[in-house]
Amino acid sequence: MVRRPAPALDAFAEQPISALNTTPLIDVMLVLLIMFIVTIPITSHKVPLDLPQRTPLPTEEPLVHRLDLDASGGLSWDGARIGEGVLPALLAQVGRAELHFRTDGESRYEDFDRVLASVKRARIERLGLIDNQRFAQAVVN
Repeated sequence: MVRRPAPALDAFAEQPISALNTTPLIDVMLVLLIMFIVTIPITSHKVPLDLPQRTPLPTEEPLVHRLDLDASGGLSWDGARIGEGVLPALLAQVGRAELHFRTDGESRYEDFDRVLASVKRARIERLGLIDNQRFAQAVVN
């Protein structure tokens, strides 16, 4: 059985197609346009960062105050014994100086917490907890 081409298709086969199918071209162009619309704001987006400025190194050592809490709950300021009522006034005078806080290993946590709350209320910005190496060794052993 021999198949014949359909008469409708037979007429088009003899003539060249003069019209270009632009639908795929338009589809590709729209996809590229959408990609550019999406990616251009990403590349031009800036995140504001406040980077630290280069400052000269300090030539003098900062003033350091030392606050000690012993096992009985007593306080010492730069080696001199003080009462708890005097502590807020001394902390208010610290200013930009450093405060090193040392606690005896046998002191009660409530005493430590009370003194640390006083330091926080005084808004001390430069606080160092010193002499903590012995506690780290006690945890390891």
